[in-house]
Amino acid sequence: MDRRTFLISSGAVALAVGSATPAFAATVTSLAQLQQAIDSAAAGTTITVANGTYAVPSGSPITVSGKQGPITIVAQSRGGVTFTGAQSFVFSGSSDVTLSGFAFRQSTTLEIPADCPRIRLTRNDFQLATADGQHWVVVRGDDAKIDRNTFHDKSTAGVYLVIDGPGTEAMAQRTYILRNYFRDHTYGGANGGEPIRLGVSARALSTADATVEYNLFERCNGDPEAISVKSSGNTVRYNTIRSSVGGIVLRHGNATRVESNYLVAGSNGIRIYGNDHLIVNNYVDGVASAGVVLGSGTERDHYEGEPSSSRTGNDAPDRVTIVLNTLRNNGQAVAGESQRTVPPLDCVVADNLMVGESGQLVSMPYLDGVSWSGNILWGAASNGNIPSGFTRADPKLVAGSDGVYRLGAGSAAVNASALNHTGQVADDLDGEPRTAPYDVGADEYSASQPLRRPLTATDVGPNAA
Repeated sequence: MDRRTFLISSGAVALAVGSATPAFAATVTSLAQLQQAIDSAAAGTTITVANGTYAVPSGSPITVSGKQGPITIVAQSRGGVTFTGAQSFVFSGSSDVTLSGFAFRQSTTLEIPADCPRIRLTRNDFQLATADGQHWVVVRGDDAKIDRNTFHDKSTAGVYLVIDGPGTEAMAQRTYILRNYFRDHTYGGANGGEPIRLGVSARALSTADATVEYNLFERCNGDPEAISVKSSGNTVRYNTIRSSVGGIVLRHGNATRVESNYLVAGSNGIRIYGNDHLIVNNYVDGVASAGVVLGSGTERDHYEGEPSSSRTGNDAPDRVTIVLNTLRNNGQAVAGESQRTVPPLDCVVADNLMVGESGQLVSMPYLDGVSWSGNILWGAASNGNIPSGFTRADPKLVAGSDGVYRLGAGSAAVNASALNHTGQVADDLDGEPRTAPYDVGADEYSASQPLRRPLTATDVGPNAA
């Protein structure tokens, strides 16, 4: 695209009350003008790119170098600007820059490097060229925000969104992944097609403090792991995974909280390795495998300075707490693994609701390292080998208009929790307050309308609130 019109306002168009920094605005209609506007941008600048398709020449990307914002680069209308070619934006030594409203169709990765903190990608559409093994977005800088984007229609190996960090062992800090729509990953390999990969084995012991919330995953079939966590200290909550091969997998790392997610009508639920995780308030319904898999290990614990040959192995779960989840009509409710020899240790499975109509609810090859209490089992499925810590009682589940089965009046789960969870979780799957003694499972019985429900396409992506 090569238009001759170039409109730029070099004067202040807005001045925030109490601020000494004026805001400037520019409108550009060619790549050359866009680069000029970026090069001259100061804090407070908004650059609007006129609608159209812009073919970025090979070897001449749009560079954002040495810019300290806030600076916003935005499409004239959401989705109205398409970037093609090998690359679009290349960042270096910059901070507080936002890219908003673009359709990215480039053939190489869009990267946020380690020297670029507080970069935001919002309301964009990602469908990069289908090079095998190509990741689409890689984040290495701290405090990145990836929100309200759509990642869709990938048929080859490669991850939609990778969070890494500087060097080989550190993680980017405090990444915020919010209200994105990950859909239609059709790669048919055994692994390598995750929607989100949060770390890698070498970075497992690095605390990332990332938050992954209110994201929707549909038909994400490129990997058994839709959210693949390979770092420590993260929060994964309020997400919906529907009709997908991928589940939530804590593959490497420690101390991640997995809370109030919906996993429905897929192949995999929640799978756990590593130490000190909390799995609470999740709803897993109709997945072909187990609702929760408490894995086994090749290693007891990973450690600093560990050789890569053992770091890539599975860390047996220690001190994992699995409480207040609803596991309905899955292949099993809770299962373990027998293919590795290091068993779970000091893990708790308590106050979960397990319902099934066929097969067995619990299948755990290693039982000595797991304590059970307060669980309610129901349905035609057999108990399996759960040794104790359960009752068989009718939870009187009732399907809501959103397809979620919640406690009905007279449910045996009401006020039936065996443990005191005060301070561990404040509300239930729906966002309703928990009141001690808590109800068993992810739902706290209430006549009120849920504050949270499974997400739909209107809740996420470029047009989400």
